[in-house]
Amino acid sequence: MLGDFMYSNPTRLYFGEHAMDNLKTELANYGPKVQLVYGGGSIKKNGIYDQVTKILQECGKTVFEDGGVMPNPTTEKLYEGCKIAKDNGVDLILAVGGGSVCDYSKAVSISAYCEEDPWDKYYLRMEDVDNKIIPVGCVLTMVGTGSEMNGGSVITNHEQKLKIGHVFGDNVFPKFSILNPVFTYTLPKYQMTSGCYDIMSHILEQYFSGTDDNTSDYIMEGLLKSLIHSWEIAMQDPENYEARSNIMWTATWALNTLIAMGKSTDWMVHMLGQAVGAYTDATHGMTLSAVSMAYYRHILPYGLEKFKRYAIHVWDVNPAGKSDMAIAEEGLQAMEAYMKRMGLVMNLRALGVTEDMLEGIAKATFVMDGGYKVLEKEEIMQILQESM
Repeated sequence: MLGDFMYSNPTRLYFGEHAMDNLKTELANYGPKVQLVYGGGSIKKNGIYDQVTKILQECGKTVFEDGGVMPNPTTEKLYEGCKIAKDNGVDLILAVGGGSVCDYSKAVSISAYCEEDPWDKYYLRMEDVDNKIIPVGCVLTMVGTGSEMNGGSVITNHEQKLKIGHVFGDNVFPKFSILNPVFTYTLPKYQMTSGCYDIMSHILEQYFSGTDDNTSDYIMEGLLKSLIHSWEIAMQDPENYEARSNIMWTATWALNTLIAMGKSTDWMVHMLGQAVGAYTDATHGMTLSAVSMAYYRHILPYGLEKFKRYAIHVWDVNPAGKSDMAIAEEGLQAMEAYMKRMGLVMNLRALGVTEDMLEGIAKATFVMDGGYKVLEKEEIMQILQESM
């Protein structure tokens, strides 16, 4: 394990088919005004909205609805949510949805009482929160981001063509999250597939860094094996509870900060994908899948030992009689074949990216220094071109 670190995670999780039974208990800890945040309305079709509002009514809560959160929450939507929260003095923000709804709710929680433009303060200048924070609770309906148990929040500014994530501290983590795998049964296959790749990418962003013998790497290999196995089952049988529960639990542990302990971590796939998302508004997981293979092949020579280990431990590549490079490349080939089989988007053109966008996307890509290669701008352009 590298360096010194402190680990803490304040979010209380309720997991399982009866997880919603705990919402009443949690609501008792907060005042009467609740901002109910949700997305495009799918929770009204599948009955989750009715379950939640019934419990809110039974608890005597005054509800201020904040629906219509888009897959890539925008600054305009953020300002709307802040006005609802501040004008009504809400005591709790209850996010009912997937990662975008949870991310947005956290953004509102820190921004409602911010005396400056929260986009400038928290997303451009990356400052810590120094104003009142409204507590957030989550009822998760889609897996992928891990937002239910971390301080991350990603917001898109269309005018500036930027999509930026800020990982805040413990004070921004959801106070509680309710995870019922059954709630994910009705997700469209495209969304499920995108979410599953987001999980995989979160793990790989942390795995492909460092050269030490790190306990976190062993945990990540187990999470990847579980995800690969359960994802395939869920694709064939969307209501397989065991597979869905394994995926949901893996998503949480992929990004609740645990496996990042003692790691440098990379995050360049996310920087590339988020820049693409700022230009296209494409589904997040698909922006990641579209750039992943070109990126990993680019950095493979710099992290050869870890890519070899990945091939053997995760994709069961037989190393006998093969060079390290051949083993590592076979692992990436196995990964690529699996991605195609799962129906992921494998190139940027399929997301609406055109050649004339590449220069802007490259400029909007933040360069991270925790992986095996710190990219130059010309390398970013090369990866984007190879992803077309």
